[in-house]
Amino acid sequence: MTMFRYVRGFRNVFSSRYLASQSFSLVPHTHQTQTHTQQNQTFITTTSSVRGIRRERKNIQPRSAAALTHTTNTAVELAFNSVVKIFTVSCSPNYLLPWQNKSQRESMGSGFVIHGRKILTNAHVVADHSFVLVRKHGSPNKYRAQVKAVGHECDLALLIVDSHEFWDGMLPLEFGDIPFLQQAVAVVGYPQGGDTISVTKGVVSRVEPTQYVHGASQLMAIQIDAAINPGNSGGPAIMGNKVAGVAFQNLSGAENIGYIIPVPVIKHFISDVEENGKYIGFCSLGLSCQTTENVHLRNHFGMQRGMTGVLVNKINPLSDAYRVLKKNDIILSFDGVPIANDGTVPFRNRERITFDHLVSMKKLNEKAVVRVMRDGQELELSITLQPIQPLVPVHQFDKLPSYYIFAGLVFVPLTQPYLHEYGEDWYNASPRRLCERALRELPKKENQQLVILSQVLMDDINAGYERLADLQVLKVNGTEIDNLEHLCQLVENCTKDSLHFDLDDNRVIVLNYETAKIATSRILTRHRIPSSMSADLIDAQNNLQLTSSN
Repeated sequence: MTMFRYVRGFRNVFSSRYLASQSFSLVPHTHQTQTHTQQNQTFITTTSSVRGIRRERKNIQPRSAAALTHTTNTAVELAFNSVVKIFTVSCSPNYLLPWQNKSQRESMGSGFVIHGRKILTNAHVVADHSFVLVRKHGSPNKYRAQVKAVGHECDLALLIVDSHEFWDGMLPLEFGDIPFLQQAVAVVGYPQGGDTISVTKGVVSRVEPTQYVHGASQLMAIQIDAAINPGNSGGPAIMGNKVAGVAFQNLSGAENIGYIIPVPVIKHFISDVEENGKYIGFCSLGLSCQTTENVHLRNHFGMQRGMTGVLVNKINPLSDAYRVLKKNDIILSFDGVPIANDGTVPFRNRERITFDHLVSMKKLNEKAVVRVMRDGQELELSITLQPIQPLVPVHQFDKLPSYYIFAGLVFVPLTQPYLHEYGEDWYNASPRRLCERALRELPKKENQQLVILSQVLMDDINAGYERLADLQVLKVNGTEIDNLEHLCQLVENCTKDSLHFDLDDNRVIVLNYETAKIATSRILTRHRIPSSMSADLIDAQNNLQLTSSN
């Protein structure tokens, strides 16, 4: 099993982060979290933007002592006036008790100054932050920083510092290109084992899409043989006198295998923030595709000799591809670039990369031309690309979980962070039915959520229902629910004497409505819960009442 971890430095151990779709591990120090995906399928849900990549191999530096020494010396000179140490105080929500937070924790990472008086770092360095400080090299002072934008999907964040004193002598770093194999790089940051700046040298060993542990996304990454340790997160990898990427994770159980986020992904994140005022995300086709390497499979679908492509298995109903493509279509090319039977396309000189790369080159709402074979005929179709959210969120950083409590019944939307509360082996320890739906089920409409009864806070009113936890809620008084807000409205606006919940596995809960309303206040007081619903549901209720009164 391939295991990755991101590299944030900690002063105390914290719980596992939220992943999906691959078998990876987040190991800040000791905790591990496994993720899984369907077998024998390639999920074309691209989430990177890597534009402007050169296709010819030029000026490749040899792996020589002179090259490494030159890169290291230049990196040190740049780092003194650009790289900063980041101190974060953060507090994650408790998804089993969504009205509470977990214990506060402190962590450390690295970052560096870019144009516009901004500091670039990793998203996992400031995830769930409540307080952020930065310290520049050679200074005893720490300065308050504000998080301007966060892209958890690409594990990047922008910070701003208001203090004019902080910016005295600070110089922004310039971005370079994607390095070629064997080019020398130097990683600069503040890894564990000391408090001063550190420079680690190495060379590029691989460039390919890789699982980003923090955001559970598949994006282009650069593998290097330089050590990237806890605390290095967010530090620049410098090639020559320019930034080649941002250090963010390493390979667990291996020596000197680290990963950096390449410049095209960084530029996509920054342009997103500059053009939209916030981070929007990376586009996706919303497809699940299968390779066609088996000759019998190709013959079955009528692929002629020399014809190559991938087979469409699933289409997300919320994607534009759902309107254009059909199951069992063979995608032959994307924007005129032929797709091989293994799902790859040409990349640079004698290299290949998954065709997700081509999807990732597209901007928000940009169109792509795909050539497909359907029922023996070749068609040329146009698809509009947009970011697509899964039915069950993979992560919920920097936001409080939603919940609704009625008569001691605690209702929450299903998320992967909720399942991760079952521990390191959550895939096997969490309820099997919920886990399978979280990883495989597709949405049918906008704003749809899978709402579950997470637990029952015991009281006379709900006695006998305590074993019905972790079941999906399907209907309230015969009405199918769309999401937690919809369930809340149906319960709060109930006009019948009894309240009837239809649950998964043909289970039923029936309560006297007025008696249950009285019991709700009693139960909240007993468990010291400040409100029967989360802040987002309170706002939704207030907006609904305001709209009704107008």
